[in-house]
Amino acid sequence: MVEDDTVTHAKRRVTLHDMRRLFPVTDETPAQASGGGERDAAGADREWSLAELAAAYAYPAQRPWLRGNMVSSLDGAAQHDGHSQPISSATDMRIFGTLRALADVVVVGAETVRQEGYRPARARAEFAAARKAAGQGPAPAIAVVTASLDLDFSLPLFASPLVPTLILTGAAAAPGKVAAAEKAGARVVVAGEGMGVDPERAVRALAGLGHHRLLTEGGPRLLGQLIAAEVLDELCLTLSPTLTAGSAQRVAGGPSVAVPRRFELVSLLEEDGFLFGRYRRP
Repeated sequence: MVEDDTVTHAKRRVTLHDMRRLFPVTDETPAQASGGGERDAAGADREWSLAELAAAYAYPAQRPWLRGNMVSSLDGAAQHDGHSQPISSATDMRIFGTLRALADVVVVGAETVRQEGYRPARARAEFAAARKAAGQGPAPAIAVVTASLDLDFSLPLFASPLVPTLILTGAAAAPGKVAAAEKAGARVVVAGEGMGVDPERAVRALAGLGHHRLLTEGGPRLLGQLIAAEVLDELCLTLSPTLTAGSAQRVAGGPSVAVPRRFELVSLLEEDGFLFGRYRRP
């Protein structure tokens, strides 16, 4: 998924006039159900502010917290034709941008970087004061998980990021590739004994660099690895009212876990048929 959170696919700004909070149930919920989204004192629909969205998705004030953010079609597809954008929406992208603005670091798999044309996270004027107050830099760092380091280091993600891009890899990574990454300006972080990355060690390594608000945007294989390692604390899942059929990946891939992991619903928002859920590990 490429960050473009304030511009819709038709190149116009999104307005969240019809978003409703379905859970947790509040005193406002009945009024919303009878006629639209959040309302102002005069009873008119109003746009949710970015501050309200940020409050709705605030990180818990405790240990390092790893949050996932994914979108799925009604029939379980995480992508269409190899990309997530066709099943996304303007509001989904605005929430996507808000989640990035709250994070210290965005963790992403190398395949997703290659397929989605990943770019560096940008500074957001709307969140500048809040990030400064939280002791954060102007934008989150991007941390790419890769065993092979088979990446194009001339891309803007490596050549011109606002904050240096991190490479999470194993101790046995090819020295030549490591040297190329460092020459391009990336910071290589060893988070595994062999070729691959150990998810638990990756979380510890990022926390050691001062990154406690962690966000992963996949892809599905990486998310599956994080689930299997039991390091995922929260999943923000957009359920898109679309059907794709075909053989697209689910939001999480790889080997199945021995026992399904049960998460609890924290909040649920709705707009234009899209459901925006937050689920946490109990």
